[in-house]
Amino acid sequence: MGYSAVYMRMVKQFTYKIYNKPKNKHLHRLVNLHALLYNHCIALHKRYYRLTGRHLNQYVLMRHITQLKTRAGFEWIGWLGSQSVQDVIQRIERGYALFFEENKRGNKRIRPPTFRPVRKYRSFTLKQAGWQLVADNIIRIDQG
Repeated sequence: MGYSAVYMRMVKQFTYKIYNKPKNKHLHRLVNLHALLYNHCIALHKRYYRLTGRHLNQYVLMRHITQLKTRAGFEWIGWLGSQSVQDVIQRIERGYALFFEENKRGNKRIRPPTFRPVRKYRSFTLKQAGWQLVADNIIRIDQG
């Protein structure tokens, strides 16, 4: 019997509750900017579907957001980490994939992703870059 090497990827997940204090205003601003990006991407999906009748590919959307960073009025996208921007787009993609899969099965209760109020958007993901472990319990989030 042969032996095959199994590669396991170690994933660390840190979850912190952040209170609304003046020293945390940078984090709250980042969460709000991710919420604005999420809602902008949802609006693009809806507009694209209304015009073409097709689903917007996540890679096309990522290219669009990359080009959008350089336009006036959208500089704030450049303040976000590239991997966290990709994660927002991948969240939307997973939501649409679930919607289309369940719709194909005949389940009409599942709805496509919708707009979220900025005040209810509560998280963003930093994968490999954008953060640094400074001490035992202190994580520094880099500004974009």
